[in-house]
Amino acid sequence: MECNVEQNLARCTCTYEPCPRKGKCCECIAYHRSMDELPGCLFPPEAERTYNRSKWYFAQIYARR
Repeated sequence: MECNVEQNLARCTCTYEPCPRKGKCCECIAYHRSMDELPGCLFPPEAERTYNRSKWYFAQIYARR
């Protein structure tokens, strides 16, 4: 399967602009997984902007909803 970067970029919610993995979802997921984190696209916009990608933070956000 070929990565469609342009299509992915249209849906990407990550606000970290210098990211070299932006639009390359499989690379993004692999990177964050290796860091024991979750990718920014799983967070609501206000939480994504904190750049805290920890599983703990993710659980805290969704526990409040």
